[in-house]
Amino acid sequence: MAEQRSKRRATPPLPDAVSADNPGDDTDDGSGGSDVAVVPIEESIDLHFFAPRDVPSVVEEYLREAHARGFAEVRIIHGRGKGVQRRRVHKILEGHALVGSFRSDGLGSTVVVFRRGSRG
Repeated sequence: MAEQRSKRRATPPLPDAVSADNPGDDTDDGSGGSDVAVVPIEESIDLHFFAPRDVPSVVEEYLREAHARGFAEVRIIHGRGKGVQRRRVHKILEGHALVGSFRSDGLGSTVVVFRRGSRG
């Protein structure tokens, strides 16, 4: 029987990053079997590096962590294409407790402005 291998690429941990599955803990437990995505917390995030099924949890975690680190606004890069990913991102942002407003920039990304004084 042929061994099946995952097509997912391993991403080395980046400085100042959080695990999407376990925020605040970016250490490896040594098990070697982790599919945990490491999300760098910067002023923007590019969703091209994540599987579409992971986008909702990645965006949610990114928003929480970016807000906790004091960013006033962030940019979520979803691409231009047919707008499928943009609509998914906007659906997550609509009514989100941390989001004051958001707008498409027309270049394949959405700028998110956090609510002032909101708590995650």
